Amino acid sequence: MAADPSELPVSKSQRKREMTALQDLGAELVKLSADRLGKLDLPEFLREALLEAQRLSSHGALRRQMQYIGKLMRNVDSAPIAEQLAAIRGESAAAKAEFHAIERWRERLLEDDQALTAWLAAHPRGDAQHARQLIRNARRELAEGKPPKSSRELFRFLRDVGED
Repeated sequence: MAADPSELPVSKSQRKREMTALQDLGAELVKLSADRLGKLDLPEFLREALLEAQRLSSHGALRRQMQYIGKLMRNVDSAPIAEQLAAIRGESAAAKAEFHAIERWRERLLEDDQALTAWLAAHPRGDAQHARQLIRNARRELAEGKPPKSSRELFRFLRDVGED
């Protein structure tokens, strides 16, 4: 009778791979800005360790802090943290869908004057005057064949208002 694979002991190599993966996840968290870290749903003790790692400049101290972060990560469910990082990187399905929705709004706003009314109804905290200016500038750039600087600004504006 064969043993169930879930009941077999985990090899030392597999445990090391898992710990390295947790340290890598911690290293990715350390690279985020303090503002982004504040928005993530993290345990407070882990957030403090990450902020401390950002403060350190000595290579040895940083290496020890990263190992400590890896140790802390063992006691935390890392799947939700990995999902949040994927959303930040734009790899999650929800992040992609949000990106495409913002692109569709930008296209509608550039094509149709009535779209701004619909967008403002959906996002009442949006600044109508600033939006009109960005739309006007983006249309002018498009007509003159210039680089889409204002179109990018419009996208950022739509994204930032949508986050609120």
